[in-house]
Amino acid sequence: MTNLKDIEISQATPLEPIEKIAAKVGLSPTDIEPYGHTKAKITLPLPGQHELGKLVLVTSINPTPAGEGKSTVVVGLGDALNRAGHQTVLALREPSMGPVMGMKGGATGGGYAQVVPMEDINLHFTGDMHALTEAHDTLAALIDNHIHHGNALNLDPRQIVWKRVLDINDRELRQTVVGLGGRTSGTPRQDGFDITVASELMAVLCLSEDLTDLKRRVNRILIGYTYDREPVTVADLKVGGAITLLLKDAIKPNLVQTLEHNPAIIHGGPFANIAHGCNSVLATQTALQLGDFAVTEAGFGADLGGEKFMDIKTPVLGKTPDAVVVVATIRALKYNGGVKRADLEQENVAALKQGSANLKRHIKSMQQYGVPVVVAINRFTSDTDAEVAALTAEVDALAVPAATTTVWADGGAGATDLAEKVVTATQQPKDFHRLVPAGADLMTQMTAITQKIYGGAKVELSGKAQRQLKTFAKQGWDKLPVCMAKTQYSLTDDAHQLGAPTEFTIHVREFAPRLGAGFVVALTGNVLTMPGLPSHPAALDMDIDAEGKITGLF
Repeated sequence: MTNLKDIEISQATPLEPIEKIAAKVGLSPTDIEPYGHTKAKITLPLPGQHELGKLVLVTSINPTPAGEGKSTVVVGLGDALNRAGHQTVLALREPSMGPVMGMKGGATGGGYAQVVPMEDINLHFTGDMHALTEAHDTLAALIDNHIHHGNALNLDPRQIVWKRVLDINDRELRQTVVGLGGRTSGTPRQDGFDITVASELMAVLCLSEDLTDLKRRVNRILIGYTYDREPVTVADLKVGGAITLLLKDAIKPNLVQTLEHNPAIIHGGPFANIAHGCNSVLATQTALQLGDFAVTEAGFGADLGGEKFMDIKTPVLGKTPDAVVVVATIRALKYNGGVKRADLEQENVAALKQGSANLKRHIKSMQQYGVPVVVAINRFTSDTDAEVAALTAEVDALAVPAATTTVWADGGAGATDLAEKVVTATQQPKDFHRLVPAGADLMTQMTAITQKIYGGAKVELSGKAQRQLKTFAKQGWDKLPVCMAKTQYSLTDDAHQLGAPTEFTIHVREFAPRLGAGFVVALTGNVLTMPGLPSHPAALDMDIDAEGKITGLF
């Protein structure tokens, strides 16, 4: 087992020129737009006709402080499939600098299962996050400018729903007042900031099929209401073209490589706890066109990103998964079984069995879509043989294949068994179906998700949420897909309820119409759309020397 840190492993591995990576999947130099030597944008549409490969969705149990390593397993699985002779392309999300500088870390894998250059990907990359931030805040500026210069649309400043955004965790900006300073400085009103990955523009970018569809969706975005409580959109403001052109490069998927020099497409990064949690439709479609297998991930657990991939993304993608991989670690399951974080390295088969109820809940929820499920046990050095055997037996009892992986230490070689089981699963018959038929109302959808995915009993609406539902029905928004904004740490809306609780209630405090994205966000519990930094942010451990070498990133 190496003692090197992720960033040290990354920096010690020579990278191949991005043109060589592109050539492995049949892309010529004219099909890509290099950003330096090791990353590039892919020019779309791809030349020629392409038969779609098999789609593998990787999700996980609820995340814990013990770590699950979902992105690491995704990369290791992709490398293992390539080692086995299956041309495989990864499709991953872009990291946000909020978690990078905060607590969670980046999203480039770890150990010998990473996508690289990890420093670039975790920081500014190709500028997609910046473009989204600028486009979002340009719209905010244009809204306030319209009000300042006469307000021809009769917008009510108290009912502007378009906040500003920033791609960093900053609790100070959750609630703000803008327009102070007199008549020349605008109209004073209450405002606030979300993190960029919660921006509707991020969802719009990730669900758009091309530039024309992007502009159509941008024009549908709700920005606020008039004094007469009528909705106002970007189209009414007549700035859809301006906002879209700021995203003309950001809409193109990004091509990078794994440490084993296999192609990876990284594009789009909505959080799954406050947004829909999936990389872009264009990235996944491109991976499907270029590979025999496309391995993709959905954010956080199967209750969040997994459900949203199935119910929000697949209707636009036009392709459903051929297999689902649920990642679990023994450490995380022991944590769900009541073991304190400081004691997780001690063998505790009883707690493991108790905590495995969380894994079983996620397996069941994914099986309800009619797709074969495989469990990946991401093994840590502290895991004992008795614990691995006990967890394998728990999964075997469900007649679900399980494979132990050691991808952090061994790269693709550590996922050989998993790759074999995934290939077998994709060859099994599937009968994909969604939780509810298209066109079901929001309450029906939320109840189905609560009962069939979370294992709960019912949904309870605040007074504000009830009033909003009545308004949505009048506007014709009540049958849009729902995007649940919920804590990632629990199947409930209470982060402290671990394991697999039952008979609980999901509390919806308010809704946020996302007409451009084509769904309605249901905000539950106390989930926040602008996170804060922890007491010891990761930024405190980062540095760069005179030669530009970065340390402490991960």
